[in-house]
Amino acid sequence: MLDNIEEVLRQHEVKPLGKQRKYAVLLPLIEREGEWHILYEVRSKNISQPGETSFPGGAVEKGETYEAAAIRETMEELNIARERIKVLGEIDYVASEYILIHCFVGVLNLSFEDIRYNEEVAELFTVPLHYFMNHQPTYYVSEYMLKHPEDFPYEMIPNGRKYKFRPGQRRIPFYQLRGHSLWGVTASLTDHFIDLITPKNKETSS
Repeated sequence: MLDNIEEVLRQHEVKPLGKQRKYAVLLPLIEREGEWHILYEVRSKNISQPGETSFPGGAVEKGETYEAAAIRETMEELNIARERIKVLGEIDYVASEYILIHCFVGVLNLSFEDIRYNEEVAELFTVPLHYFMNHQPTYYVSEYMLKHPEDFPYEMIPNGRKYKFRPGQRRIPFYQLRGHSLWGVTASLTDHFIDLITPKNKETSS
């Protein structure tokens, strides 16, 4: 029995519990006027969450890697060839009970003015890296409580209805950008990327 359990565990691919939907995005870097910018999309009215700011990306298709999905979606949404995209690496991903979002950082090897985006995009804009390095987002905390159905089996829980369920919290970042909205997951990935690439002051011992 133990040999069988060990073999099952050896062959098992560890993954989060649940049925999360898998997404991948590209955090695109593009050079404009001699400095590096992050490129953002404003989602069009033809897709979900119209008007939101996002990175190129979408759902991972069956048999597709996260990186391949991020590249494919970027090619489709920005109408650019594969050779125009250079992936530099991946940053930490977003994981919840419902979704997994992997984020890759890539360079777009073309000019901003030459991009002809598709119908999923209403407009594009860029923000210089130095802006984010000098302006941190403001985080706001939202709380949510569990709501149980009428037939919830409280009798199977110690203290029943008096059980102290822990409320959830979510920190939501907002950037102050002139003329554009940048908040939520896209802002969080932006903030994390900037934190990774910003040099840290090392403490020196006397």
